Amino acid sequence: MLYILLSDQHEQPLYQQLYIQIRDQIRNGNLTNGMRLPSVRTLQVQHNISKTPIETAYQMLTAEGYVVSKPRSGLFVVTPYKHVIASIPDTEVYDLSRKITSNPHIPTSVKHADFIDFDPTALDHDAFPIRTWNKMLKEALESHSSMIGNYGNPQGEQGLRAVLADYLRNSRGVYCSPEQIVIGVGMAYSIGILTKLLKDTRSVAFEEPGYNLVRDQFLLNGCEVLPISVNDKGVSLAALEESKAQIVYVTPSHQFPTGSIMPYPERERLLEWANARNAYIIEDDYDGEFRYLGKPIPSLQSLDTHGRVIYIGTFSKVLTPALRMNYMVLPPKLIEQLSNMPHEVLYAPSRVEQWAMQSFIEQDNWYRHIRKVRNLYRKRHHHLIGLIQNHLGQHVEITGQNAGLHIQMAVKKCKTTKELIDSAAEAGVKVYDFQKMWMNQHPVHYPKLYLGFAGLSLADMETGIRLLQKVWFME
Repeated sequence: MLYILLSDQHEQPLYQQLYIQIRDQIRNGNLTNGMRLPSVRTLQVQHNISKTPIETAYQMLTAEGYVVSKPRSGLFVVTPYKHVIASIPDTEVYDLSRKITSNPHIPTSVKHADFIDFDPTALDHDAFPIRTWNKMLKEALESHSSMIGNYGNPQGEQGLRAVLADYLRNSRGVYCSPEQIVIGVGMAYSIGILTKLLKDTRSVAFEEPGYNLVRDQFLLNGCEVLPISVNDKGVSLAALEESKAQIVYVTPSHQFPTGSIMPYPERERLLEWANARNAYIIEDDYDGEFRYLGKPIPSLQSLDTHGRVIYIGTFSKVLTPALRMNYMVLPPKLIEQLSNMPHEVLYAPSRVEQWAMQSFIEQDNWYRHIRKVRNLYRKRHHHLIGLIQNHLGQHVEITGQNAGLHIQMAVKKCKTTKELIDSAAEAGVKVYDFQKMWMNQHPVHYPKLYLGFAGLSLADMETGIRLLQKVWFME
């Protein structure tokens, strides 16, 4: 049974109270696997609150994999582990923009105290500029002390949006005014806004495979999701043109999870499709700063001359997912619609953190940090590729390795993905299968696994690959 106790006097907003209480009840076993959560309407009546905080909490739980949405049935609890996960302080809410749930195939009987974890979501925690960020926070409080007693612009602080517009223009070729930018608290929040702005457009084409937590947000908001296959040039444009979709979600600079990159001709064709159909393209540029071969690829939005691209980016991959801050660039027509939406639909992140981020960018710390981590992760990327080539050789095939913070690896062995993951776990190594990125069953010639490299040292990478070599090909 679900127990909820909300307080208007609590320092946390209602949506966060709901999220934390439901999350903790799932973790401690009070809410068991497969249990259906109450509907939004039910909780709204029970607690006499608006539906917005309930929807937001449910979106956050879905984004983090605690619940799964089943069309026309509701939300259901997912608890793959029997053990209780260590609790997280209630004051923390993790970034939802690119969180991947733990691999369900890791057996609970693993004897290793510490895994070598090729987690595709992990970053190098030592690379975070703690002293500089502390300085920015202090300066933000001191220089904006007269504004502490006021709520900010729900679309985001004007100063941050102004410096962000300059950065996007210079680095990603995104041309926009500060008024087109919406500062958000994660991908779930941004998708929620879009589904309200495009409420009359319910058919959404989605990459197959694609980022399941974004896909679930569309389903949660009542959209029909149409899976469109992905090839080595990104989403299949032929299949898209045959669909009835009025919106398409794509990751053209580094397709998630396959790593394919959409070439320029396909980008132009995609824009032509959107213009001819009066449709919108949602461009998720989640790790556009990281490209290791060739010149950086301009954003799809930079080619758009008809206002058909909605551009979404994040600070999570470069700086830290703990910040929970992303941004969305809306075409002018949608900005007009946004101004007519109810005020409570928008809620920007902490003003203090926005002021700090503004100073971080203005004082060139952002650019220095990007250069630092780009070089750091390029070194780790090349090192991992070399290790795989040296130790796994012709037994595997690497794809999607030119950008981003993870690679896709096909293992040429007559084993299932689960068997490979289980044997790796027994050896003390975590690798990932991303099966949830598919909506439909798909035949595979060889099992495909995904390895992240940003959060591992060079030594741990080598140990991990050598263990995989031993357990997969030498026993």
